[in-house]
Amino acid sequence: MIKTRLAVLSDTDSISALLTANSGDRGGMLLGQWPRHAIERRISGGQSIVVATDGQGSLLGALLTSEKGFDPAPPVQGMLKAWPGGPDAYVYGPVCVSPEARGLGVLDALYAKLQATFPGREAILFIREDNPRSLRAHLRLGMREVARYVLDGKVFVVLSDRLDLGQ
Repeated sequence: MIKTRLAVLSDTDSISALLTANSGDRGGMLLGQWPRHAIERRISGGQSIVVATDGQGSLLGALLTSEKGFDPAPPVQGMLKAWPGGPDAYVYGPVCVSPEARGLGVLDALYAKLQATFPGREAILFIREDNPRSLRAHLRLGMREVARYVLDGKVFVVLSDRLDLGQ
């Protein structure tokens, strides 16, 4: 059984460990570094992190969010330049599902909790073009490509979950 909730400070170590284990320098696709203090700063700073746990409380996945002005990282700023989203849009991601929980509906559960947390607000995110698994998973959630940009020679796809795009 997958349970979702907003993260609290006691989740810091497990979230940091999950993200770090799946970072680019360890063979994963996550950009950035995710030490404990970075996760703690997000939670303490009011930036929502949705976590999914199993029946025993073990972390299955985490979905980080931030308000548009929170993260100065170049990939985030590149995304916001390519597609700033609406006035109340927020930055979705990164999201990471533990390898043993992939394909079990964890991403769907995380996203459903996120939508309940931010009803009616637009989520905007970027995914590297060379990460087709993540692109497919997010398109399956109903997100749509709205822009692309290049950073350090890599192409990034910008997605939005705004329902009225193209109407």
